[in-house]
Amino acid sequence: MQEDMRYGSDYHVIPAVSIKSGTGVEVLKDVYCYTDQIVNLVLFGEPGRGSFVLVDAGMPGSAKEIISVAEARFGAGCRPEAILLTHGHFDHVGSLIELVEHWEVPVYVHPAELPYLDGTQSYPEPDPTVEGGWIAKMSPIFPNEPIDLGDRLRLLPADGLVPYMEGFRWVHTPGHSPGHISLFRAEDRALIAGDAFVTVRQDELYKVLTQKLEICGPPRYLTTDWAAAKESVNKLAELNSAVAITGHGVPVSGSELSEGLQRLAAEFDRLAVPDYGKYVN
Repeated sequence: MQEDMRYGSDYHVIPAVSIKSGTGVEVLKDVYCYTDQIVNLVLFGEPGRGSFVLVDAGMPGSAKEIISVAEARFGAGCRPEAILLTHGHFDHVGSLIELVEHWEVPVYVHPAELPYLDGTQSYPEPDPTVEGGWIAKMSPIFPNEPIDLGDRLRLLPADGLVPYMEGFRWVHTPGHSPGHISLFRAEDRALIAGDAFVTVRQDELYKVLTQKLEICGPPRYLTTDWAAAKESVNKLAELNSAVAITGHGVPVSGSELSEGLQRLAAEFDRLAVPDYGKYVN
């Protein structure tokens, strides 16, 4: 790895998997969702059109797999214009440095996420005491130290435009992390939500394994600002999206999405906010 890029000392392969791991689905002709163990990443771009963008960078140790998925869709030797991060938690940047080295591309982030990606500041530690299942209990093994991307880091434009993703705008959706963003395209009401909300109960082992569809708030063990998280869900519900890809769980569309997200927004305190935990006010 280049001297100006490094992972935190606590980065390691995480022994977690779901039945969707290693599978992908074309959600729209230019939006492809791929599941790496328990997390989703998105390839934006139409096959045969040349350029593409990678949204998020999967789990630790998955770089070769992600490159293979990209080449299967866009051709051998393909190279994205950029990598864009919804946020910098370990499961969204796990293979980022290897991918940046291989493709030699910039990485775009929200300014509030910068300290966790330039080596300056660790994320708050995961909370194993939070209300939830076995994934929450095993969260102390999850890395929280910052990675350092050196001069590869770029800030998202303040005007809301998304580099190399024509038609999409970024929406600041903090709560799960300070600089968390989601991506929305008004033309077809497509939403890439990151972990602002998810479609599986990410703290419960059985549901993570089976990937049963359930529109939920952000993963509890890593969410530190529940008031901001609630505001972010309200903001996304107002977009009236037709289809959504979240950071965890299966893509969702139509009434299942609209009704589920409206219910989550209306009953966020009951459905999403845990009854106890060190980040619960």
